[in-house]
Amino acid sequence: MSKHCDCCEHEHSHEHEHEENHKLKIICLIISAILLICAVVITKVFSIPKWATVLIFAIPYLVAGFDVIKEAIENIINGEIFDENFLMCVASIGAFAVGEYPEAVFVMIFFGIGELFEHIATEKSRHSIKALLDIRPDKALLIKDGTEAEILSKEVKVGDILKVLPGKRIPLDGVIVKGTTSTDNSSITGESIPIEVKKGDAVFGGCINLSGEIEIRVIKDYEESTATKILKLVEDSAEKKSKSERFIKRFAKYYTPAVCIAALLLATVPSLIFGHFGDYLYRALMFLVVSCPCALVLSVPLTYFAGIASAAKKGILIKGGGYLETLSRIKTAVFDKTGTLTKGEFKVIAIHPDKVDERELLRLAAAGSGKTHPISLSLRAAYGKMEPLKIEDYTEIAGEGTHSKIEGEEVYVGNRKLMERYGVEFHDCHSAGTIVHVARKGEYLGHVVIGDTLKSDAKSTIDKLKSAGIKTVMLTGDRDSAAKSIARKLSIDEYKSELKPEDKVNILEGYLDEHNATLFVGDGINDAPVLTRADVGIAMSALGSDAAIEAADAVLMDDSVGSVNTAIETSKKTQKIVIENIVFSLFIKFFVLILCGVGAPFMNMWIASFADVGVMVIAVLNSLRALK
Repeated sequence: MSKHCDCCEHEHSHEHEHEENHKLKIICLIISAILLICAVVITKVFSIPKWATVLIFAIPYLVAGFDVIKEAIENIINGEIFDENFLMCVASIGAFAVGEYPEAVFVMIFFGIGELFEHIATEKSRHSIKALLDIRPDKALLIKDGTEAEILSKEVKVGDILKVLPGKRIPLDGVIVKGTTSTDNSSITGESIPIEVKKGDAVFGGCINLSGEIEIRVIKDYEESTATKILKLVEDSAEKKSKSERFIKRFAKYYTPAVCIAALLLATVPSLIFGHFGDYLYRALMFLVVSCPCALVLSVPLTYFAGIASAAKKGILIKGGGYLETLSRIKTAVFDKTGTLTKGEFKVIAIHPDKVDERELLRLAAAGSGKTHPISLSLRAAYGKMEPLKIEDYTEIAGEGTHSKIEGEEVYVGNRKLMERYGVEFHDCHSAGTIVHVARKGEYLGHVVIGDTLKSDAKSTIDKLKSAGIKTVMLTGDRDSAAKSIARKLSIDEYKSELKPEDKVNILEGYLDEHNATLFVGDGINDAPVLTRADVGIAMSALGSDAAIEAADAVLMDDSVGSVNTAIETSKKTQKIVIENIVFSLFIKFFVLILCGVGAPFMNMWIASFADVGVMVIAVLNSLRALK
């Protein structure tokens, strides 16, 4: 059997094992609760020796707390003494020692319920995001030598031709070689609107083929596919802790020994002064139960994981809780221009002829600029289908333009530097955009203006950021006039133009602040250095881009710059839930700890158990709100 199938079977068996363990735990807790009730009734109705009473209550205690006692012993052997299992064992055994048998059993039952709830909630959140993102079909329909064969997706090689039927998920990243259809990319990009695709268009593994039968040529193997990268990114994100998570871990490390010492002092010091050792020991035991930090230790990481899962549903992949937390503190948002705020699709926006008509000027510009440069493609698209021309001695001059012979006549197409090189007198243009000058036989013929267009959601994104008190900055390598025009249209606070990649890094460092976080949003390829330097680097339109996923701290799987606001809003909501859990948990615990310490008459082990497990359950439920 293939490795893939083995992994799937192992995974399913692992999940089945968890379900069986949960069922067994529920049965044990129910049996323990029934035995506790029976023990209470027996000891109330019948007069029995103390050793028999201890034995009757020890049975439900061991049924409910066997796993807790076992784990506490294992942790002590491994040198990890102070954890919630240790606290519960000490508190419940101590309750036995002072004769509070029913309360000792109840503490263990209630703690077991809380532990069970914790595991179910954690697994549910992990399974929900896993089910959402595990979108890779196990099998693919391979076309080879005119025949079709179903094989495992893992066995498909780059260059293989696959058939994808309507309603099926596309197995791997590829290019359509036959057919047209529409695809549902929501599982990859979060975009709910179907995308129309045809021959020559790229499609991504995990997307659903909605309408037509298509054939694709595979361009990435199974382990390098977009869906696999998404899965790995989300799985790895759980390992990257936020400052809050690291703080809680350190807090628990020192907090638990501290409360154990405090409980010991509470049991001994007052009793040496006032007597009543049993009373103060009982207070100390309640103190231990209440002080268990599991509500914080569980709910904070769970909240960040839920927040990451929520963002992933919207096509925003955040690499860890640390970056999610930092996003909530953003005070400066820095953007690249081309491909980020603008579409990166250059079009002819103006034609200024001199000595020839517009059509002739455009014809020479399109013919003389080559065939592959983005500007050339824009010029050819504006002119339309070109008649065959005899082009000779074509020379490209880096950073300036081209020099060639078209139908035997010298033609220069390029920027002002090219005109100056050949001594051509030209007319400058103040239009926003890239200016393409054209000259023939040393005579200036005019110029064409090439411009980029804004993304539809760019203005609303900038407006929302500014309304949230976030400063907006644009950094670009484009001409100042083009950058100024875009910055003015978007009402961006500041902009810098005509920058090299290293210039962007230097300028960004000027915005970095020890107390406030700075965000950079770029296309993830040529902006890799500045993405890495920012507090949070977000790569846009990064489907299948290794450079983007490697350099960025978060990746937007669609082309919408508006997802930046969604990421920040998700982080703020997640951080709000984290703070709610911390404040709520600490307030209840410290309040009840004070009641334990002063010996409030209504305080008992039942209330202490609720202050621990009840608070944990409420905090976990609150954490799961971050999934929505």
